[in-house]
Order: sequence, then C-alpha cells, then structure tokens
Amino acid sequence: MRQGLIACVTCEMLALAVWIGGLLVLVAAVIPAVFNTFGGQDTGGFFLTRAFDGYNRLVLGAAAILMAGILWRAWLYQQGLTDEAITRTEWLLLGAMLLTAGVITFVLHPQAAALQAQAFASKGEEARKAAFEAFFQLHKPVRVLYILNVGLGIALLTLRVRSWIRVKE
Repeated sequence: MRQGLIACVTCEMLALAVWIGGLLVLVAAVIPAVFNTFGGQDTGGFFLTRAFDGYNRLVLGAAAILMAGILWRAWLYQQGLTDEAITRTEWLLLGAMLLTAGVITFVLHPQAAALQAQAFASKGEEARKAAFEAFFQLHKPVRVLYILNVGLGIALLTLRVRSWIRVKE
C-alpha cells in the first residue's frame, strides 16, 4: 500500500508541476519569444492561442490526476490505511482550481479566441479596432484567472509539502 501511496503523491506532484510550471513557461518564455520573433501580431496571436489551447488540455489532464489522487488518498484514510487526512483546505483549493480552470477552458478562452479571430479577420480599421477592444476587455479577466489559478496551485503544492514535514516530525 505504501508504494501505491508514493506513486499517487508523485503523480499529484507531477500534475501540479505541469499546472504551475506550464503557465510560468508560457508567460516567462513563450510569450516574449513569440512577440520578439514572429513578424506580425496576427501570426503571434494565433500561435499563442494554440499554445494556450495546449496548456488548457494539459491542465485538464492534470486536474483528472489531482482529483483521482485526492479521492484515492481520502479512501485510504477512510479505510484506515494511512494516517494522513485530507484537509478541508486541500479540498477547497483543489475545488477552486478546478472551477477556475473550467471557466477558463470552457467559457472564457473559447470566447477570447473567437474575438481574436474576428479582430484579425476585420477589414476596416474601425471594425478591427472595435474587435480588438472587445478581445482585450475579455482577455483581462482571463489573465487574472490564469494568475489566480497558478497561485492556487502553488498554495496546494505548499500544503502538500507541509503535510510531509508534519508526518516526519
């Protein structure tokens, strides 16, 4: 049972690494590289939309792993096979992460991508400007939610590491 618990926690840590690290790489490395390399805003914008599509798919996979892990650890605790209970804080953090990722992935990101495509397809300068304004208005809360979700992921990671320290003391 101990080997299974180690495998479970390892998978959860890898999922959190993808969740947190993926966005940090996109923000710190990919976005600057795209806008400093690609010739036009259209090409770079479409590339980044696809990159965030990929990140969102990875987050959905990570979410499945995190949910499976917390449910399995809760079951082990209920069966008396481990001493580590799942705290309310851990449940709340994971729930907030899942909700935020769902809103981004299934609601806001598709809307932002559609507005972006509309802006790039607009022919007149006034229509293009209006479409970009709509895109950037929607994009602001998306950026905030991505940052919030990374913060929640870091908080969950910190909580998991603290549980290891408590067990060893």
